[in-house]
Amino acid sequence: MQSFGKPRILMIGCGDIGMRVAKQLSQSHRVFALTSQKTRFQELRDVGAIPILGNLDRPESLWRLSGLAETIIHLAPPQNTGLHDYRTRNLIQILSQGGNAVRRLIYISTTGVYGNHHGGKVSELTPVNPQSERAKRRVHAERTLRLWAPAHGVALTILRVPGIYALDRLPLERIQSRTPALLLAEDAYSNHIQSDDLARLICAAVYHGRPQRVINACDGEETKMGDYFDEVADAFGLDRPPRLPSAEIEKIVSPMLWSFMKESRRVGNTRLKELKTPLHYPTVAVFLQTISRNL
Repeated sequence: MQSFGKPRILMIGCGDIGMRVAKQLSQSHRVFALTSQKTRFQELRDVGAIPILGNLDRPESLWRLSGLAETIIHLAPPQNTGLHDYRTRNLIQILSQGGNAVRRLIYISTTGVYGNHHGGKVSELTPVNPQSERAKRRVHAERTLRLWAPAHGVALTILRVPGIYALDRLPLERIQSRTPALLLAEDAYSNHIQSDDLARLICAAVYHGRPQRVINACDGEETKMGDYFDEVADAFGLDRPPRLPSAEIEKIVSPMLWSFMKESRRVGNTRLKELKTPLHYPTVAVFLQTISRNL
């Protein structure tokens, strides 16, 4: 049974990672979860969360959030268009009311804010240089929160997350459909984090996140995208994807997929030790070896 004496956490965004986080934190916290769909209420209750009906796109529906929790975990992505994240703006407007009970906010951003570094290394000190609209919306969200948090006595931790993988989040469909990868000489570096590890890092930030701090929540492995696809293909006994030059691939893949494929950066994770949570899967290979025993 939930105890009213437990510290309160409000989850904003309850997709796959949010559900994993809620399940872990409900053991030690009273977890509230914002959802715009009543049909998800039972699913949220099953992981120990208390559903709150509201929609970040409709500020008038968020009144229940005011003064509700001391800690906020914000996983919700921005809306799909524009350069600004209006959802984050709507959230902090309501959180600023009701005596501002918030003392800690953890925002889940993306390493896409760094832009294309043509294979160069980046750290949390690297200036952001977003090149896609979705990355620009994330930068806007980060800047909005970084201005708001210290002005309201809120300890803000930003986790910048790369590509998330899990058994049900591997590029198997892409490999089976023979979608090509880039030639090795033109291939981009990609960065990863396993989903359970990410959920554990988010939970750790509740306890160990430093105020006004950015952390790259990635495994730190330096792997090119095509090599990642080859690793997955080999683990599942599939043919490796064909390799083509960038000029040909750009013509045959969607603009969104191409925007991911052309950005290359090696994201460092030296600050991850601040969260005092070693990764279960420090490389994709370790994960694939683990699941291959059960295939």
